[in-house]
Amino acid sequence: MEREPVLVDLALQGGGSHGAFTWGVLDRLLEETWLQIEGVSGTSAGAMNAAVLADGYAADGAEGARAALASYWRHVSDEARFSPFKRSPWDKMMGRWSLDSAPGFFFMDLMTRLFSPYQYNPTGRNALAPILEKQINFERLRTSPIKVFITATNVRTGRPRVFRNGEITPEVLMASACLPTLFQAVEIDGEAYWDGGYSGNPTLAPLVTELTSDDTILIPINPLERPGTPKTPTEILNRLNEVSFNAVAVKELYMLAVLQRHTHELTGDTEACNWARMRVHIVRNPVMNDLGFSSKLNAEWDFLSWLKDEGRKAAQVFLDTHGHDIGKASTVNFEQLLAEL
Repeated sequence: MEREPVLVDLALQGGGSHGAFTWGVLDRLLEETWLQIEGVSGTSAGAMNAAVLADGYAADGAEGARAALASYWRHVSDEARFSPFKRSPWDKMMGRWSLDSAPGFFFMDLMTRLFSPYQYNPTGRNALAPILEKQINFERLRTSPIKVFITATNVRTGRPRVFRNGEITPEVLMASACLPTLFQAVEIDGEAYWDGGYSGNPTLAPLVTELTSDDTILIPINPLERPGTPKTPTEILNRLNEVSFNAVAVKELYMLAVLQRHTHELTGDTEACNWARMRVHIVRNPVMNDLGFSSKLNAEWDFLSWLKDEGRKAAQVFLDTHGHDIGKASTVNFEQLLAEL
């Protein structure tokens, strides 16, 4: 059905190859002409998706954004053809996307426990660099109608830095995705940066304070909850990663919940009022509960395509269930969030 346009902003989490799920969600949302994207906040793989989307949109609108995302993820897969991170025959036979049994992943996991990337990758090579330089027109991104906010973590201070359209370079995007056990810190303006997920995954603040949209659509990658208690070293490290990479976003959602409960006590055009006014929506993501950390390094085209399809399905369920609420009411249960505090 035709609808009046609704101004929205997007918050995209990071998670390596799992970012292809977000690609699928974005691909479906971009088909809805009534959804007008004002801005995107992204971290790590979410940063790549955000920058590619905004650049493609600047070139040719929503269809340009869809084409740019498809091209980017295809190039990621093409580059990974020579990567040592491939599924073992056993994983393939069992129909698993994980690399847990892959010799390349086992060797990498061992190396990162014994050596730093300054030792086993002294040149600082990052396979993403040529892909980003080829896939994104950074001059065009500067003037994109979609505002982009990319978060990286300052190594010295531990604080987030948010980069905007005019500041975004390949180095900024690589900094936002710089896992310190895999890559050397990325230096920008004399400061070293690590993955933005440690300080904001993604950062919601600029969406609230710098945009006019009152609706934020959050596309998570890392599960908030997992059943059971992790017991193996791999399971424990995987869950620690998820908890730490969700922590800041969860705190911001809790703050929103508190402010919305007390919205009647807030007056004036203050920042607190802006936060309390926000309507938040989450595209639910059930498939990630079946995927572990190792699959974040799996860039096989079949896997990326499967994730994209799952993302499109999740977006369709979201639109069918909550599409009519966008522009009207939050679809996140803030009272439940407060009850869990």
